[in-house]
Amino acid sequence: MHPPTERLTHAQVLVVLSGLLLGMMLAHLDHTILATSLPIIVGELGGLDHLSWVVTAYMLATTVSAPLYGKLGDLYGRKRLFQFAIVVFLIGSVLCGLAKSMGQLVAFRAVQGLGGGGLMVIAQATVADLVAPRERGRYQSWFVATFAISSIIGPLLGGYLTEQASWRWVFYVNVPVGLVALIVTSAVLPSGGARATAPLDMRGAAYLTAGLSAVVLVMTWGGNQYAWMSPPMLGVAAVAGGCLIAFLRAERRAVEPVLPLRLFRNHTFNVAGAVSFLMGFAMLGTISFLPMFLQLVTGASATHSGLLLLPMIAGLVVTSTIAGQIVSRTGRYKALPMAGTLLAAVGMALLARLDATTPRSAGALAMVVFGGGFGLMMQVLVVVAQNAVHHRDVGVATSSVNFFRSIGGALGVTAFGAVFAGRLSATLPGNPVGGELSAAAVDALPAVMRADVVGGIDQALSTVFAFAVPVVLGAFVLTWLLREVPLRSGTPSHLPEPEGVAVGV
Repeated sequence: MHPPTERLTHAQVLVVLSGLLLGMMLAHLDHTILATSLPIIVGELGGLDHLSWVVTAYMLATTVSAPLYGKLGDLYGRKRLFQFAIVVFLIGSVLCGLAKSMGQLVAFRAVQGLGGGGLMVIAQATVADLVAPRERGRYQSWFVATFAISSIIGPLLGGYLTEQASWRWVFYVNVPVGLVALIVTSAVLPSGGARATAPLDMRGAAYLTAGLSAVVLVMTWGGNQYAWMSPPMLGVAAVAGGCLIAFLRAERRAVEPVLPLRLFRNHTFNVAGAVSFLMGFAMLGTISFLPMFLQLVTGASATHSGLLLLPMIAGLVVTSTIAGQIVSRTGRYKALPMAGTLLAAVGMALLARLDATTPRSAGALAMVVFGGGFGLMMQVLVVVAQNAVHHRDVGVATSSVNFFRSIGGALGVTAFGAVFAGRLSATLPGNPVGGELSAAAVDALPAVMRADVVGGIDQALSTVFAFAVPVVLGAFVLTWLLREVPLRSGTPSHLPEPEGVAVGV
């Protein structure tokens, strides 16, 4: 996409940003709104054995499509591609609402994911087209706020719609939001010209899609549906390895590679990607288990547990806003990921000390510290990666950082789950609640047994949170390797390219 030659005012950027954020909210909201509706959906459609695929199909499609959206946006412009992603997402949403079986719902969730994969990537890359790296910090808090608001209202809205109308409205509610996003983006998003001089490397795209699909399946299935060393797991792992090797070979020969290998000769890009991977590992894994702690250990209801996560979201939004202002005013960024990873490690250590007797204020403090650490670096790493590459690769760099975070998150959920299961088995031999580890199952136990089970769950979750501390500290060590590349100023079309950027494939 060719960036505009004239510098936009702050007010103009906010108008454009409104359309982008509406699209982003669709993708974020769909990650959380479904959680409270799944039991009702299974009760109506049946297919309990396909339940996990309702989530996995969406995650798989968003993960594998994001890199393709990033490259296509760089080649052919972002406005129409962003609108295409919204349309695909809305079609998938309507089809999900009309689903008559669990199999149909899983298939239509994949369609949703194919649209959702482009919404965040293209939104962040479009801002990079409009605003110089040094000035992007002041807008990054809007992205984090969108994530935070979606995380809060998703479960609440999902529960309300399911109770008051039907679970199908969990999907239908996307339609009016999406239509508004289409209208706004049509009116305010600048049209970008295509720069493609050769067609996209379709062979590389096919290998990448197949390889990433297999990687996500390995991380999702491992230790859950299948044992790690079982024949199905080994087979999927072999497919992943073979496809990714074939992808690397294809990219070396491609004129327009999906993921230019020259990016991996860029030190700053590599460090930003590695830190994003580790922090995604810790963040998504932790967020997945915090509600379990709040519900099973402290006795909070499902709705109340969502509200108890507000301190973490508040910390995330506040420090992200502060980080954005610091980046914009000083043009420096290295200290922020360093401070963020260290603060997040402290927050993880505080979470590991929580138990059933811990005052709510202490739990809130731990979550504020944990969320605050992530807020200092969550969007900064995207800006760092964008600033380190040639403008023609901004979309690929943006999608890559988000992809590394997503893959880290998928692996984190799997790893945390394995640690939790192992610790719980050691603490509670012959788990009295069996495979149904829910608040209702725990409450149904006799008082004495319930106390033992809650204590065992508490110990297992403390081990999980403690397990994340060295992961975050590893990210802290990596941040020392970041180079303070000066953030460029001025309109993107007139920016000098970063020093040391390789121009070959």
